[in-house]
Amino acid sequence: MSRSDAAAVEFAEESNRMRILVTGGAGFVGSHLCERLLGEGHDVICLDNFFTGSKNNITHLMDSHRFELVRHDIIEPILLEVDRIYNLACPASPIHYQYNPVKTTKTSVMGVINMLGMAKRVKARILQASTSEVYGDPHVHPQTEDYWGNVNTIGIRSCYDEGKRVAETLMMDYHRQNNVDIRIVRIFNTYGPRMAENDGRVVSNFILQALRNEDITVYGDGSQTRSFCYVSDLVEGLIRMMECDGFIGPVNIGNPVENTILEFAEKIITITGSKSKIIFQPLPQDDPKQRQPDISLAVEKLAWEPEVALDDGLRSTVAYFTERIRKG
Repeated sequence: MSRSDAAAVEFAEESNRMRILVTGGAGFVGSHLCERLLGEGHDVICLDNFFTGSKNNITHLMDSHRFELVRHDIIEPILLEVDRIYNLACPASPIHYQYNPVKTTKTSVMGVINMLGMAKRVKARILQASTSEVYGDPHVHPQTEDYWGNVNTIGIRSCYDEGKRVAETLMMDYHRQNNVDIRIVRIFNTYGPRMAENDGRVVSNFILQALRNEDITVYGDGSQTRSFCYVSDLVEGLIRMMECDGFIGPVNIGNPVENTILEFAEKIITITGSKSKIIFQPLPQDDPKQRQPDISLAVEKLAWEPEVALDDGLRSTVAYFTERIRKG
């Protein structure tokens, strides 16, 4: 390749390169998203206050000259010049978001206001990571985006549920009032490597209990259902939604294959070869009985659907936690 040809290629790469902010970028999903965006040649700013995020999730990215790490809490304003904002910052597991429920609500409300203010000022496109929890304990099954939900506004989960619902409200109002370029994604249960060991979510709980041959704790009778989406499929959906023109959402991103919690526990025991026994405990307050996304809109608008089978994704996740336990 001649020098002029090389220069032309470098210019083309530079012209397609964006400066992208990922809040919560050191978290489980955020770190995978940062990794993918770097792999696509973008400059990535990872912003995290490290309440639930971990430097271990992003250590392998630190040597890249296109990666920046900023320790910051989005409750406080920050001034950055960016082209895209993925707002993922918020504790997502009940143990963490119930630890300081007022702070959780502040993150979803004040944090989103700060990010929307930045997007308005620098004319960046912003994607809000919302959640299937906006549907609460649903009366509609599977859940479609036009369902308004069944949420207990004063329950122990409402700091997260209602916070995310207000975040969606703010996104839509900034769009209507200030013409901010927004995208809203409702994320369903996601799993994969880099999940926190102490987050209390069903995948990490079951895998760790199985690997340690401890009793596997199933809440209720195990008939409640969840749909589990592998993290690489979720990241693909987030990027497709961000780069989709003419559609702002909200859109469900999740795996529509539904499993009962009891079936899932039995599957984990089989994959790990564990000697664990299944025990039952009372169901927590406001725990949804059914959770399954209708992804028709994602298929239609984004040509997206999950590709990783549950057994394959679980094997990768088990391998990750096996290594974590080995290292202590």
